[in-house]
Amino acid sequence: MNGSSCNRGGGVPLSLLLLNLFLFSSSLAHSRVFSSSASDSDKVSLGLYYESLCPYSANFIINYLVKIFEDDLLSIIDLNLVPYGNAKLRSNSTIIDCQHGPAECLLNTIEACAINVWPDLTDHFSFMYCVETLVYEHKYPQWESCFEELGFDPKPISDCYASGYGLELELQYANETNSLEPPHQYVPWVVVNGEPLYEDYEDFVTYVCKAYKGSAVPNACSDSLRNTIPKIKLNNIHPVCPTETKILTSSARTSSAAV
Repeated sequence: MNGSSCNRGGGVPLSLLLLNLFLFSSSLAHSRVFSSSASDSDKVSLGLYYESLCPYSANFIINYLVKIFEDDLLSIIDLNLVPYGNAKLRSNSTIIDCQHGPAECLLNTIEACAINVWPDLTDHFSFMYCVETLVYEHKYPQWESCFEELGFDPKPISDCYASGYGLELELQYANETNSLEPPHQYVPWVVVNGEPLYEDYEDFVTYVCKAYKGSAVPNACSDSLRNTIPKIKLNNIHPVCPTETKILTSSARTSSAAV
């Protein structure tokens, strides 16, 4: 497959993202030495509950969530990525039916494995970004090209999936998603310090900056405009994949597709 498949329009080019991730990792390591970064107790919890083939989840990830790597914003964020979304767990079963069918079950599990296999955010977010860029461009069957694009070994992900451990991870994510209070209504579902942003999810940076109470204020929060939560405009429709949309159940089980 084409090794440059992720360097396309629609979001930040992958090469630029990787550079930003490298610079962020370097600056974070430096800040830890001099104790200038936000302490864990000061960090703002940012949760993204999503599903891999929802085009609006992909749009949010590659065009909005990527902003956390700008201006040291990630230094004040504790990010939690949950790839499950509007999937449904059958009663008394470990079979998961995904909203966009078995391909989504596969990619949800693959991304869950990536988060587990590569716990460093700079690694698993790079992979997720590459995959979701392909989703955004309607080329998700090429998702395995992301291994080559990033220089990642596919074997740990394949092992995670084939062993059934990926399914265990998805069942954990199912429990976490289904335990949300208030319950999620659609994806992407963005939560800051336990509070959902509802339709205003694209402006999550404002909410993160408002919630941050520490002293190590990143440049992204220095703008005075960040001190005020904007009012949601009437009739301002934000694209989402609602929970009530019909679930595609034909062979949509996380154990059915091969990597």
